[in-house]
Order: sequence, then structure tokens, then C-alpha cells
Amino acid sequence: MSSTTEPTGADADGIRLQKVLANAGVASRRVSEDLIAAGRVRVNGEVVTELGNRIHPETDLVDVDGVAVQLDTTKRYVMLNKPTGVVSSMRDERGRPDLRQFAEEWDERLFNVGRLDADTSGLLILTNDGDLAHVLAHPSFGVTKLYVAKVEGQVTAQSIARLTRGVDLEDGVIAADKARLLDASGDSSIVELTLHSGRNRIVRRMMAEVGHPVIDLVRRRFGPLTLGPLPVGRARELTTIERGALLTLSRRDGGGEPATDDAHPRTDDPSVDE
Repeated sequence: MSSTTEPTGADADGIRLQKVLANAGVASRRVSEDLIAAGRVRVNGEVVTELGNRIHPETDLVDVDGVAVQLDTTKRYVMLNKPTGVVSSMRDERGRPDLRQFAEEWDERLFNVGRLDADTSGLLILTNDGDLAHVLAHPSFGVTKLYVAKVEGQVTAQSIARLTRGVDLEDGVIAADKARLLDASGDSSIVELTLHSGRNRIVRRMMAEVGHPVIDLVRRRFGPLTLGPLPVGRARELTTIERGALLTLSRRDGGGEPATDDAHPRTDDPSVDE
């Protein structure tokens, strides 16, 4: 582990671990020392309890209580509540409204993780971290997304059961990880669906197959992130806790074999989420 390697040059000593944690916003240097002494900090998967340890933030991986710490300050992570009518592209060749307007605040060249259909609003992640984007966007890693759909007609318990049991679409059988009816009144219903599939327009096609075409669709959650009160058309940087949750997910799933969607194994387009 690089934190225990003897220095070989002027820059080889690295930086003291408690200073790295303080600079990353985990806690003050004094509290960071307490965390280290209590055995709550790991470097490259190994518990470090000695306060004199030095690490290299450019290459070492640090976590506290199992939650990853962002040390690479060149990486940017932004949450956007995408409005309808905007295509999920940083530059649309057809001149339609795209995502550039929401990324202008940041100097880094950001790109979107996966896509939302132009008619779908909700949570979209913008980043310049390609490794994280791969884990989040590719359906084979099993990162779940939660959608709330307003649909035509009165959805029944039988329809909800079909969604979780699996519906047969033109590109194969697909089942929701979870589905529940939130409201059914008048001539429409509100349904909540949780999926890890990345097939194109999957929510709309599933609901149409069970006889309830989508009127309005919002993605409320993506992996560990929730949209919360973020207004439509607004973007914000992720909090330290949110970044930690994403990086923990990326390190865990990126380091092993991806999960498999048994109903549709590893043939999805990773660029499309809905």
C-alpha cells in the first residue's frame, strides 16, 4: 500500500492522512486524528491507525466508515432536475434545447450520465468522471432508478403485479424491481416504478403494455441520489455525503463483475436510461 512505502524523492513522502481528510471536508484535523486512531479510516482497503501515515491523494483510495472520500478535486459531480423538452445531449446536432445551458456554471467539461427522454423530467447526473459514469449508466451493474409516472386509466393491483412479474416487450421480457400504486382517482393514476434496466423508453413501453399509457414521467432517484426539493431546470453540486455515496458505489461495483439483468442480459444500450 502506498501509504506505507518508504519515500524515494522530494515528492514521495505524500501528505499526512489527517490533513488529507481535513482538506476533503470530512472533519477537522483533530477529529480526523480521532477517526484514524479509532480504526475507522482505510487506505486502499486497509485500516490505518497510526497518525504518522502519509498518502498520495492522486492514487490512494480512502474511506471512512466504509464511505469513500473524494480526494481528486478535479472531478465534478452535479445533479440536474432536467425539464421536459430538453434532449439529453451536451450539443444537439438538430438545434434542439440541450444540456449546455445547465453546465455553464462549471469550468470543467461535463457530460451527462445516461439519458432521459426529451418528454421525461427529473434527476440527471452531470460529471467529468468517466469511471463513475460507466458504473452508473450501464444496466449490467444493476444501479436502480426510481420513476413516478402519471398514467391513463385506473391502475389495478393486477396491473402492478404484472409489472413486477414481467411484461413481454418486442425486445424481451422485462420486470420492474419494485412497483406500487400511489394514487388512482378520476381518469388517471400515479405509479412508482423502480428499475435497473437501461432499455430505451422502458417505463413508457411497460405501462403501455399493461394498458396505461404514460401522461407524465419524472425520475426521482438514481442510485443513492434523490431529487428532493431541487426545482425543475436547476442544477447543483452534490454534497460531500452524496459524493461519498456515489464513489462508494463506483468502487464497489467497478471492482467486480457487473450484475446481470436476467430478463435481458447485457444487451441494453448504456447511453439510454428511459
